[in-house]
Amino acid sequence: MASVSLRRLTKKFGSVIAVDNANLDVNAGEFLVIVGESGCGKTTTLRLIAGLEDLDSGTIFIDGVPVNDVPVGQRGVQMIFQNFALWPHMKVFDDQRYSNLTLPLRVRKWSKDKITEYLRPLAWKIGIDESFFKRKPTELSGGQQQRVALGRAMVTSPRVMLMDEPLSNIDPPNRLKMRQEILTFHKENRLTTLYVTHNLADGIALADRIGVMHNGRFEQVDTAENLLRHPATEYVADFFKAEQFSFRAATP
Repeated sequence: MASVSLRRLTKKFGSVIAVDNANLDVNAGEFLVIVGESGCGKTTTLRLIAGLEDLDSGTIFIDGVPVNDVPVGQRGVQMIFQNFALWPHMKVFDDQRYSNLTLPLRVRKWSKDKITEYLRPLAWKIGIDESFFKRKPTELSGGQQQRVALGRAMVTSPRVMLMDEPLSNIDPPNRLKMRQEILTFHKENRLTTLYVTHNLADGIALADRIGVMHNGRFEQVDTAENLLRHPATEYVADFFKAEQFSFRAATP
C-alpha cells in the first residue's frame, strides 16, 4: 500500500479545463471514493494518477515520491475501467499461451510453471472458478468479468488500485455482493484504492472517506457522515440533498 498526494493538478483538453489546480491526500491503505456530477474531472484524475494522460501542471506523489515522469506500468498502480477492458479474443486463463490473466506475466517473461503456481491460487481467492478458465469474456457474466479484471490488475502486485465505475455494468441483484467482494479484495491485499462512482449508495457503503469533485476541484474530502451533516460548501450540501440520501439509511 502507498499514500497518494496531488498538488495543484491541472489538465486541459483544448479550452476545457478537466482538472483545475486539484489537491488531494489519500492515506496508505485507505479506500477513497470520488463522486461528483458528470464532467467534473473524476475519471481524468484517475487517468492522470495512472499515467494514462499527461498533466499540464502540478505534481503527483506516490508514497511521497514524485511520479510525473515515471512511465505507465512502473508506478505501482493498476486501473480497472468501467467496461473492464478485457481482451475479447483471449480466454480467461491459459498457461500455454497468452490469456487475460497470464498476459501481464508472460510479457514479463515468467515461466509457464511459475505463472501456473502463482495464478491458480489467486484465481481461486477472488472467485474465478476453474470451469471459467477456457471461456472468453463474452461467455462470462458481468460479475465474472469483474473478477477477471480484478485478477488481471492484481497479478503485478500494485500498491495503488484505481477503479472507474466498476459496478455500472453489474445487474442490481449482484451489485451488493460485488461491493463486498471489492471491499474484501481491498483489505486482504492491503491496497490503497481510489474508486470513482456516480452512485452515492456505493460510495457510502465502500468508502473510508469520500471526495466530492466539482469543476475539476475537490470541494470536500471527509467521511460520509461529516459530508452529510457538516458540508463545507453549498455545492456539497446540494449534491447530497439532490441524491436524497441519509447516512443511516444508506449504510449497511
